[in-house]
Amino acid sequence: METIEIPFKPRDYQLPLLNAIDSGEYNRAIAVWHRRSGKDLALWNLIIKKALIKKGLYYYFLPTYEQARKVIYDGMTYDGTRFLDYIPRIAIQSKTTQPMKITLKNGSIVTLIGTDNYDAIRGTNPTGIVFSEAAFQNPMAWEVVKPIVKFNKECWVVFNSTPNGKNHFYDLLMMAQDNDNWFTEILTVDDTKIVDKEDIEAERKEGTTEEMIQQEYYCSFDIGALGSYYANLVKDAKDQDRICRINYQTGIPVDTYWDLGRNDQTNIGFVQQVGKEIRVIDFYENSGYDIGHFLDILRDKKYRYDKVYLPHDARQERLEAKKSIEDQVREAGYQVEIIPLSPIPTGIQQLRKVFPNLWFDSEKCGHLIRCLENYHKEYDEKAKVFKQTPKHDWSSHSADMMRYLAMGIREQDTATEYDYNKIVEEIGL
Repeated sequence: METIEIPFKPRDYQLPLLNAIDSGEYNRAIAVWHRRSGKDLALWNLIIKKALIKKGLYYYFLPTYEQARKVIYDGMTYDGTRFLDYIPRIAIQSKTTQPMKITLKNGSIVTLIGTDNYDAIRGTNPTGIVFSEAAFQNPMAWEVVKPIVKFNKECWVVFNSTPNGKNHFYDLLMMAQDNDNWFTEILTVDDTKIVDKEDIEAERKEGTTEEMIQQEYYCSFDIGALGSYYANLVKDAKDQDRICRINYQTGIPVDTYWDLGRNDQTNIGFVQQVGKEIRVIDFYENSGYDIGHFLDILRDKKYRYDKVYLPHDARQERLEAKKSIEDQVREAGYQVEIIPLSPIPTGIQQLRKVFPNLWFDSEKCGHLIRCLENYHKEYDEKAKVFKQTPKHDWSSHSADMMRYLAMGIREQDTATEYDYNKIVEEIGL
């Protein structure tokens, strides 16, 4: 068989990770490498090499599908070399753009996927997986992948990322550092020496905050999710033991609060109010189903319900059903309250206000808590500042549901109504 050489020469600091997986000594690894350390270049070449050696399915995850396209499929290195050009042309059978898939002549398939669509790999049997920028990914992706690879002893998985506070990626790193079956490595600019201190100082002068520099170049997990709306409030809830096991009180009715999705997630929070305590006792999220599926979930949980709180768009008629979500929920026998349309900043501020009264079931609401920790403002790379608008990502829908919860609770106390036309004009709908 003809030897195919991959045109990539790793740097010395990249070798321990690459050798750990390439040698077969480890099949699980976490790399916490600083910005501009070449994380994606190294691991993209690792997955290419492994795919050329062993026929199989290989997945390269980034936080979103569009990011996977920009970073890898259409991406280039500093010298203008395309990432796809690191695959020797002689080894390529075909390439497709929808989905982003490269089929090699030996039968291997390498696919680029966003964890905003992690369900795409259900039922498959991968040989190798890379989760790139894992701290910014939907943690449910690993939860879906984990049972797939659990019994496949030959499947390897590598996570890489800069930190994003002490979120799910930090928890994964802490677990791995105490597990002999995992390779872990943290590399700052002091370790690699590939970013000059003068360049970092120039970024400071251009407006990059010290928090961002410590996170991105010195791999600090102590900063918190930068731009987060609720991370500190979640930390307070943990410190005050308001995230714990919560028993369902059969004598107290349950209200549900919804964020509605069509092609993406629909979220439901199950809430009991006990005095001033707002107890989120359960949580459900799924996508790709019509309203009937979610009504079945309500029935299956067998709680005693009071009201179903739906966002304002539940009144819109759906072409596929010729009825609104509100009508369908009412016909199923539930009392419905519509939460009036309000500006997003108003809802965020209201959630901050009620947060000290919130309690969460630690087992059933784990994903919801991670979403609240990670929900953050969008960052403007050019201006080096956070925008005043939330970043739409895997955490958004759950955070929106909690915003509706806060507004619904406010509506129970005040009959505040908003001028719909004025709000539409303000927020640009």
